[in-house]
Amino acid sequence: MAMPPPRLLLAAFTPELAGLDARPPPGWRVACTGVGALAAALETARLVARARPERVLFVGTCGAYDARLIVGDLLSAAEAVATSIDELEGRAYRPELEQTRWAAAWPLPFPAHSVAVPPAITRTEEGALALARVAAAEHLELTGVFAACAAAGVPAAAALAVANRVGPEAHREWQGNHQGASRALVAALRERGVL
Repeated sequence: MAMPPPRLLLAAFTPELAGLDARPPPGWRVACTGVGALAAALETARLVARARPERVLFVGTCGAYDARLIVGDLLSAAEAVATSIDELEGRAYRPELEQTRWAAAWPLPFPAHSVAVPPAITRTEEGALALARVAAAEHLELTGVFAACAAAGVPAAAALAVANRVGPEAHREWQGNHQGASRALVAALRERGVL
């Protein structure tokens, strides 16, 4: 009898797996993509080609742009959107043929929100307000993961935990919250039968 295809559980880096790297859930293979959309796209494509998974779940932390989300909230990514403040403010544009949005391909038991993936971390409140017109949260890898999975025909979804508000204090706040947020996300995924 043939073994069913594995499911692939990804995170940008090990702390966001909250121990799942040491003890993967049954039926799941666990790996890290690296930080940033380009690194994530390349590594996800490599991992998907090697594992040939049934589906992919990305887990991680994100920043909230406005009051739609608060630190500690858990969400599923409805879509990942490649964007930038310069685009939103008219200083840059993308060719019409370039794909900039990738929808999640399977549902998760958390409120769904659009997730923006800018080219770098947003450090200003003005930038957060601009990007809030496109999404509720900011993440650095998700467009790369979703694009690689879409190209391979593998359904992907993402569960994220809000670890900070986007703005001048984001990094300090993220440092203080990301490990606890990751643990809470993994616990919720287990409790709700996803893992």
